[in-house]
Parts: sequence; structure tokens; C-alpha cells
Amino acid sequence: MDIEAGPGSLPRVPGTGRPVPEAEPALVEGWRSAGGELVELLSQVRERCGGVAAFRLGPARTVLVTDPRAVQHVLARHPERYVKRSHRARLLIGDGVLAATGAAWKRQRRLLQAQFTGTGMRRYQQRIDEAARTTAGRWAGYARTGQTLDVVREMRRFALDAIWRSLTGHALDDRTERELAAVTAVAAALPTLPADVTGAQDAVAADLARIDAVARHAIGIARAGAAGPDGPGLLHVLIDAADEHPEYTDRLIRDELVTLLSAGHETTATTLTWLYLLLDQYPAAREQALAAGGEGSAQRRQAVQALVHETLRLYPAAWILPRHATEDDTLAGYTVEAGTDILVCPYLTHRDPELWPDPERFDPRRFTLPAGRPAHPGAYLPFGIGPRACLGVQFALRESTVLLESLLPLHTLSFHSTPTRAEYGFTVRPDGPVTASLAPPLR
Repeated sequence: MDIEAGPGSLPRVPGTGRPVPEAEPALVEGWRSAGGELVELLSQVRERCGGVAAFRLGPARTVLVTDPRAVQHVLARHPERYVKRSHRARLLIGDGVLAATGAAWKRQRRLLQAQFTGTGMRRYQQRIDEAARTTAGRWAGYARTGQTLDVVREMRRFALDAIWRSLTGHALDDRTERELAAVTAVAAALPTLPADVTGAQDAVAADLARIDAVARHAIGIARAGAAGPDGPGLLHVLIDAADEHPEYTDRLIRDELVTLLSAGHETTATTLTWLYLLLDQYPAAREQALAAGGEGSAQRRQAVQALVHETLRLYPAAWILPRHATEDDTLAGYTVEAGTDILVCPYLTHRDPELWPDPERFDPRRFTLPAGRPAHPGAYLPFGIGPRACLGVQFALRESTVLLESLLPLHTLSFHSTPTRAEYGFTVRPDGPVTASLAPPLR
């Protein structure tokens, strides 16, 4: 018998577990006829059947996993049993690290991992700071003129500037920003594209061509040795890798560049947009953060980071994580057969009232008070956990914190329009325009 060691471990005795509770077909049919979002069905399945539950959208069963121990088992303890078969964004990111599998994934992740921890992150700190200063200057102009701003675009522009500087050593210019809007357009279109590859490519061919043109230009400049004002960027690391790894062709470098652009700005921009929308509903949270220590203090930074963490709890960067069982397994006491599709759903785990009291309430103190959050690592996973967790976690947290430390003391937003619902696609995005003007600070 295979017994896992360590706290929170789950015994593995393939074939001896109980059957996974399965939602009644009428539940699925009712959801289908109502034209609801997938997250609505998943929420009902969890409510009826628990943290490991099955449902059928077709002849095969899909198992939904939201229980923290089961989440950890699938993502962190046994990723070899529960694998990624393909990535829904492969059309956009090609063979970049998010979509890669097997030995190629290990090699690509190893190369990039050092860039987003320790010394690597310190290398990009100045570039993040410069992107934040540029945004702060733009907002100061909005405050003087009373100009209405598009919050989604502002946050996307900041996050894209930060990752573009880190990749190329150059500040984001207006033309590049316009062309890279195609990244967002393709990502938004992914859930509705035709199932066949050719039809999907044809539907977004013009946007993909714009992205490829930007990538070719950036790679050409970097390959010619033209470092930006801040020195070489991450793109130069990818190009240099080709000296030892011939698989780093221009195509793979393009795929990694687009992967880093996509993952490196869209999730951060969305998180910051949600954060400001939440502060509009819970203004006391801003006051509590600004009351924690003085400017630049460790206490202030911790309080601002808590704003980000609580936003990510409600709107995780990775709201759903598909996996595929490669062998029979026992998961939280239930039998999972080889070939079963698995959906890990951080969005629902983060809103489980048994883990997070009053889960719909925005309360950053969950991340500052002792015992304010669940201790189990599978209970909070906005970027995933385990070997395939997002590489850019520290980058995203750093850039979000730096920007908020700059903007929160000076500006509050007076919203002209706010979304009435969320859109569940590549990320959980506000569905609708988010426009505002800058109001005088509350303090």
C-alpha cells in the first residue's frame, strides 16, 4: 500500500475508494437550458456534492476538485498523476512554458525560474519602479485636468509597461501598446473560437499577425545586441539560451516572449482593476492600509500586499485549472479512474464558507491578523500550487504593491460606470466598461 508522508497526506489505494458523488443530470440540463456560466454549474455541483464531485457535460465524467487536501494532492503532491494535456491559450502562446509539457517544460521552466526569484527579481525592480512612476505621473495629470480615465486600460498599460521594460530594457511606447492590444483581443476570444485549429487561427489571424510582428521586431533588436536604457532584458536571456540549447529557435523565443507578455500583464491588470472596484465598495480597507505605518515602512507594505491578496482570493489569477488523470488513484477517499478529466477551481475554494468565514466580504485583514486565513496550502492558490504554479508570482505581487504604494495615498477613484457581472475567460474580468475620475483623497 502506498501511503504518502507528511501533514495533510492522503492514503493512495487505487481502486479501493468510494465512488465520487455525481450531480444529477437534471442539474446540468437546467444550467444548460438557462445558458449560465460554467462557474455557476460548478458552484451548484460543489454545493450539492461536496469538495470532490463529478458531473457530466457529455458521456464522460468530469471531476471537480475544491477541497484543499484534494487540491494539494492533485497539483502539488502528485502532478505526475494529474497532468496538463493541452493549454487553451496554445493558439496564442504556442510552445511557451505555460503550454509546454514533459522534458521541454522542465527545461524551459528551469531557464526562466531564476529570473523571477531572488537576484532575478532585484534585477527588474528598477524597471517596475519606473513603470509605476510613469503611471503616477499620468494620474497626476488626470487629477489636474479632471479627465475621465478607463481603469482597465490604465492598469493594463502599467502592467504591460512593467513587463515590456523587463523583457526588452525599453519603456513601452504608444505604438507598441496599440499593437499588443492584440494579445488581449486573442485571449478574450479564446473561449468562443471554433473547435478546429484552422478555423480558430483564421478567426484571429489578423491579431496574431500583429503580435508576431512586434515579437519579430523585438527579437531582431535584441539579437543585434541593442540593449535598452536599463540594459539587457529577459528577452536577451532567451536569445543567449540558444547558444547551448538549439531548440530555442526564433519561434520558441517568440512563444516564450508572448507567454510572458500575456501572463505578465493581463492578470496583474485585472487584479488591480478588481482591487479598485472593491475599494469603492469597502473604502475603510484603504484607510486601514494607509494607517499601517508610514510611507515606505514594512507595515505599510504588508497592509498593501494584503489588499492584493484579498483581491486575488475573490478573483484568482488562475480561476480554473484543468488536469487529466493518467492512472487510477484514490483522492480524498474517492476512486478516480485513469482518463478522468479534473477541474481544480481556486475560485470556489476561495469562496468556501467552511474555509473563509463570510467569503463574499472583502476583508484584507484575513492576511494580516493571526489565524485570519486557513493554514492548509490548498486553501489559497490564486496562482496555483506545485511545480506548475505560475512563475511570475513574485513579479506580479511586487509590481502591484509598488503601484499601489504610489497611488493609494494620493488618489481615490470616483466611478462613472462599473460592471454588473464578471466574465470567466482566460482570467476573471469585469464585464463592461470601468470608467472613473480622480477624486480628492479621503484622508
